[in-house]
Formats: sequence, structure tokens, C-alpha cells
Amino acid sequence: MRAEAQAHADTINEALALLRRSLDWDRALRRLDELNARVEDPTLWNDPKAAQDVMRERRRLDEAITATRTIERELSDTAELIEMAEAEGDEEMATDGTRALAELSERAQKDKVKALLSGEADANDTYVEINAGAGGTESQDWAEMLQRMYTRWAERSGYKVELIDYHAGEQAGIKSATLLVKGENAYGYAKVESGVHRLVRISPYDSSARRHTSFSSVWVYPVIDDSIDIEINDSELRIDTYRASGAGGQHINTTDSAVRITHLPTGIVVACQNQRSQHKNKAEAYNQLRARLYEHELRKREEEANTVNAAKTEIGWGHQIRSYVLQPYQLVKDLRTGTTSTSPGDVLDGDLEDFMAAALAQRVTGEAVEVEDVD
Repeated sequence: MRAEAQAHADTINEALALLRRSLDWDRALRRLDELNARVEDPTLWNDPKAAQDVMRERRRLDEAITATRTIERELSDTAELIEMAEAEGDEEMATDGTRALAELSERAQKDKVKALLSGEADANDTYVEINAGAGGTESQDWAEMLQRMYTRWAERSGYKVELIDYHAGEQAGIKSATLLVKGENAYGYAKVESGVHRLVRISPYDSSARRHTSFSSVWVYPVIDDSIDIEINDSELRIDTYRASGAGGQHINTTDSAVRITHLPTGIVVACQNQRSQHKNKAEAYNQLRARLYEHELRKREEEANTVNAAKTEIGWGHQIRSYVLQPYQLVKDLRTGTTSTSPGDVLDGDLEDFMAAALAQRVTGEAVEVEDVD
């Protein structure tokens, strides 16, 4: 095949290999047979919750296996068509075939990413917590830019977003914020964003127009439902109330309705202030705590299995997972996968799909990439 068509075919084959690996192909086929047999059992719906879990797993596996087989068949058919066209000197047919391979390549990449979302809580809603690092106003402004980036990513992805907690900076930006992102696979996609994010730019707060480096951290954890049992001892909690911060004016809250809960054994702190009622804020903070403790357990399992994880570390140099350079040149670079973008404006407007896909794929392959940070 011509070089362009072969390049598309190679990309598709790489996606197919990763699809099969992430599914554990032989095991997935056996599991689908087991689930199909269970669906035929008339007693399945005696337990509606268990039945829904079976149907959900069956649908996910069936979609992934069908998509993989469809791509394999279309790749074979299209490659054969191109070879036939080249043998007969039919340039138009060969061009059409190459175009079809390009479209198939895009579809294979999307199916690959979807199949990578097979973790225990990947399908769940998610919390995205953002904290400014050291550096005062500059870092706090960067934290607010990240808050906007993840809000725009969620909106572009068709998810609903709620601002659960918000602490404004002294002059500009935010000290911290927590978003609740609702939608299928929200946690599965966002989980790879946990880590320290670095910004390099000419600071708008520096009268000498010098270049500044700022850091903020992102912490992602899944919303969990009642089917997952998280045991919390009330004696291990410290609950504080305080006055919610906000935009002021008619929106300001004059009562101590905001709630902060500290889990003493782990040091995990959660807070909520978006509701008028202290009772509702406490309930939401408690939900966040259950989610954080669950994520804490998932992370322990990952570490025990020596898998890639985005550990929460010091918010500063040497710990960043991604660098965003706005001056003197334009570049965003992921330091785990080597994925880059020369359009920081698009990335900061929520275009994160390529970065998330590469990080998800790396979790499956376990292949470490040596990447130098940008200046």
C-alpha cells in the first residue's frame, strides 16, 4: 500500500492491539458468554440491582468486542480494496480507500479510549479538586484558569458541572475549588488529570513583565453510590462550620452554613459551601469524604500492583505532570506520555482528549516514557 494508507493501517493495528490487551481478549469472550447465559436465567431479575449490574457489564463488554471485530473486518476489507485498486491502476479507488482508512483510524482511536475505561469506578461521576501552590496571586490565578479548563472540558464532553466548594484568592484567582462533574465515564477520563500542573507565562501581575512559573495541583476522585460500603467512624471526624465565601452582594451568605470535615486517621479534608443549608452542605461534604476514602483505597491497590498512579505530592518543581508554556513560545507538554499541543489556548479551553487518551493508554501498557520538561 501507499505510504499514507500504510500509516493509517499501522495506527489502526496499534489501537486494535491495545483494545485486545485492555479487554484481556480471551477472558472477555468467556465472560461475555457467562453473562449471556445469566441474562437467559428467568430468576435474574429477582434481584433488580444485581440484574442491572449484569446488564451493564454485558453491554460494555459486548460493545467493546463488537467494535473491535468491526474495525478488524473493515481494516481487512479496505486494505484489500486499496491493494486491488493499486494493482489495477485505479487512482480514484485507491484514494477513496485511503480516505476510508483515515476515518476508520479516528474511529479506532475513540473506541480504544472507551475500552480503556474499564476500572471499578470509571463509569461514575467525579469530583475535581484544584489547589493553588505557593506563589500568591500568580498561582491563584493559574488555579482559576485550571478550574475554567476543567469546566469547559466537562461542558464540551456533554457533562453537567457544579461548583461544590470555592475559596477566592486575596487579589485574584482562587486558593481552591472543587467541581462535581456528572456524566457517564466522567471519573474514567478525569482520573488521569491528578497531579501538579505548571504554567510559564509573562505575569499580568508583574509591572516589569517578567516571566513567571506557577504551580497548582489537581486531585480527582470518584463519586460512589450506596452499593459500595465505606465504613466511617464518626469519632474519627472533626467537623467545622464557617461562613461561606462568594461573589458578595445578594449572594453572600451571612450564616455559618459552610462545612469542613477532616478525617483524622488519613488527614483527608473535604468541604462544601454551595448550598444555603448547613445540613445540605454537611451531607454533600460527607459524600465527598466517602468518595475520597474510596479513591484512597483504590490508590493503595494501584501502588501495591506497581501500576501508574498520580500521587498527590508537593505542589512545586519536579512533581508536575504537565507544563503549559504561553511565553516566549506556545506549547503544552505532558511529562508522562510526551503528548504535546502547540495550541495552549485550545487546551485551556478544555481540549484535553488527546492528553487523556495517551495517559489512559499508558496505564494499560505500563510503558514509561522519558520526557524532558520544557523551559
